[in-house]
Amino acid sequence: MSNQLIKTVQIINFNRVKKSMKKIAAVLFLSILSFCSFAQDVNKLIQQNDVERIIKTLSADDMQGRATFTPGIEKAARFIESEYKQIGLAPLAGDEGFRQNFTMTRVTALKTFVNINGKLISPDSVFTSTSATAFNWSNNSGVQIIKLSADKNFRTEYRGYLQSGKKMLIMVDPQFTAQFNSLKERLKKGSISNKTDDAQALVFVLGNHDDIKSFDVNYTGKKEELPLFNIAGIIPGKTRPDEYVVFSGHYDHLGILKPVQGDSIANGADDDASGTTAVITLAKYFKKLNNNARTLVFVAFTAEEIGEYGSQHFATTVDPAKVVAMFNIEMIGKASKFGENSAFITGFERSDFGPILQKNLEGTAFKFYPDPYPAQDLFYRSDNASLARVGVPAHTISTDQIDIDKLYHTVKDEFSTLDVANIVATIKAIALSSRTIVSGEDTPKRVAKLER
Repeated sequence: MSNQLIKTVQIINFNRVKKSMKKIAAVLFLSILSFCSFAQDVNKLIQQNDVERIIKTLSADDMQGRATFTPGIEKAARFIESEYKQIGLAPLAGDEGFRQNFTMTRVTALKTFVNINGKLISPDSVFTSTSATAFNWSNNSGVQIIKLSADKNFRTEYRGYLQSGKKMLIMVDPQFTAQFNSLKERLKKGSISNKTDDAQALVFVLGNHDDIKSFDVNYTGKKEELPLFNIAGIIPGKTRPDEYVVFSGHYDHLGILKPVQGDSIANGADDDASGTTAVITLAKYFKKLNNNARTLVFVAFTAEEIGEYGSQHFATTVDPAKVVAMFNIEMIGKASKFGENSAFITGFERSDFGPILQKNLEGTAFKFYPDPYPAQDLFYRSDNASLARVGVPAHTISTDQIDIDKLYHTVKDEFSTLDVANIVATIKAIALSSRTIVSGEDTPKRVAKLER
């Protein structure tokens, strides 16, 4: 090859590289420009004073702690509905308004008598969880005798019992006395169930009973059907209306508790007025942008605190194959253990949801981390679980330091304890990080159905 020909080829290759570099630079410039535009929109459209207004309203004393089946949760529902209406959301298909109505069965125990080896157990050491109104056991072969030993996790085991659908006589180790008494107190208000059959019954007995030769249980209860309602609205997708992205939080809390220093209202400011505030704020943000390719669903779930029943019902009303992602937002009222401008994602390792979000935050100070509390089983302790169980990449975003949070589930979870700037920063981060999922550019991988 002549020197002149070599020079000509080199010039051609150089020009090709130069053009390629220009194209890359142009794409990079447009990407940066697009990101800057999104960042400007976030800072302009998500305002701290509006976030503060919403969360103050939801966690005010006149909401009475937003317990399920109380006037307080009705008042909260009406407030959320008014916000959705003002934003301009549309109801879910088939619903006349923003309420997604359903009913649950509440059974209140009237009496439970338990004899073990011919000895009557003190009523203080017994409680029942069932949807039945009456049953009698006398050495029944169909009843499993379970020992909840000290080396087990009370919360995890209890959840497993509830999902078993079986009849169980459960001996609870005295180490779990505090958890036993707490659950017993809660169930005085009744056992809630979305099951119509009476097949399951769980009878808990506190104490060590190692050699059970005989047992008798006599139980009666009262059953009633009660209404519940999620509050849900949508922004229809512009080009992919049959693909859904869900933003959710639960708006119920614990209601009225035993007084502590004269205060008996469990306001639930962080748990989860903060998450519900995020849902409303994101609905407002995306409605103003009005450029979502996929349909966006904004839902405030009821009855999370008593068994995630709101999200369980919601999961039966949507085709899980059409839900491409779920951003469940739970307790973002204080800085995470990783410091400011950070949050964690439950089930981070189960899909590429987290990496997609983090990719969209490049150039910002905010970072998402994997759940630092694996022992708490948080992935299955919030409303994302209801959709994750059917394969949806459904994850919860939180900043709560659950291992040291002394205000969790107390009357001290009030607005005055919140870091509103942290809430705003997290909402903005969710808005930015979700944009390629909302636009249809990214689709997170599915999670394994019923994965534990």
